[in-house]
Amino acid sequence: MTKEKLLVNCEDSWSKLGYKKTNIEDLCAKAGISKGAFYLFYASKEELFFDVIMRIQTKLVYLTKATLGETPTKESLCNTLKLIYREYIKIPFILEMNSPDFIAFMNRLPKEKIEELAFHGDNDIRNIIKDSKLQYKINEDKGNSAFAILFMPNSNKEKLPYNHLEVVDFMIEVLIENVFE
Repeated sequence: MTKEKLLVNCEDSWSKLGYKKTNIEDLCAKAGISKGAFYLFYASKEELFFDVIMRIQTKLVYLTKATLGETPTKESLCNTLKLIYREYIKIPFILEMNSPDFIAFMNRLPKEKIEELAFHGDNDIRNIIKDSKLQYKINEDKGNSAFAILFMPNSNKEKLPYNHLEVVDFMIEVLIENVFE
């Protein structure tokens, strides 16, 4: 329960204040524990932030599996990817991976944790598509890469002359139609 409070409070604070301005003392106060008790759960601030990202990725994968259903179709995969994209963009610190704040976090993260994040980021979309059991019309790596690009952070989406969500929906529809049988 306390660990869950720390995760929820950290995600909220990170979304509002960023990595650098989120401090352990405030998170502990909100969770009702002392700073010393924090270290019973986490060895460092970065370990907590890492768990927040992993928790978000797990939620998105769970939502995907729940939405796809037992016998996925191109249409259900299309609708699922649209839903996941909308959930994904609600997480500001994920969208700002090139910001000095996020880079500061990554610079303090141990190499094995960075590799774990990269592994999940690269493989989550692959596994979603693999679980759909749809057959590729094109090279699988090319298709997976095309979908992965949609989920890459892009801070310029607000500068588009057309609603970016409608553009993403269109891109997903076109990709689904051209990538799968």
